Amino acid sequence: MTVPVCSRVLLVGFMGSGKSTVGAAVARQLGWRHADLDDEVEKAAGASVREIFSARGEKAFRELEARAADKLLTASRVVVSTGGGWAAAPGRLAEVPAGTVSIWLDVSADEALRRAAKEPGRRPLLDVERPLETARQLVEVRRLAYAAADRRVDTDASSVDDVTARVLAILAELGLESSTE
Repeated sequence: MTVPVCSRVLLVGFMGSGKSTVGAAVARQLGWRHADLDDEVEKAAGASVREIFSARGEKAFRELEARAADKLLTASRVVVSTGGGWAAAPGRLAEVPAGTVSIWLDVSADEALRRAAKEPGRRPLLDVERPLETARQLVEVRRLAYAAADRRVDTDASSVDDVTARVLAILAELGLESSTE
């Protein structure tokens, strides 16, 4: 029996990069659990991300998000989809425990905004007068933090199935096979 080199997968990247959708698909293929940090924060707080941002502010949200991630990053056989700002905290990816493979799902600001438009009201940081300018600034500021991930997958002009296949190929290279093979 081969022992996998990782016991958890961590997906990072800007909002709209596909972390939640791809994370769920990868987890299904691996036969693992999927955890979305936004969902975990909402459960713990008893409020939506939008409500937390509105009532308590981004700092409070980020603290809740960090606590949820800390719990998940001790679990095994889990694919964790982070929020877009989680990896932007200084040193965040350097602190993930051994046995975690981090993958940056890279998306352009233009594509992220196009995808976010399909879910109006779900992205508090883009509910501004000039969302494209804000998205471009955030992507630029966060790019270096995302680049600290172990691997990178470009998601622009790619389907969920294509990105999922590329993530699974990375994991296979590392010795982790999906349960459906």
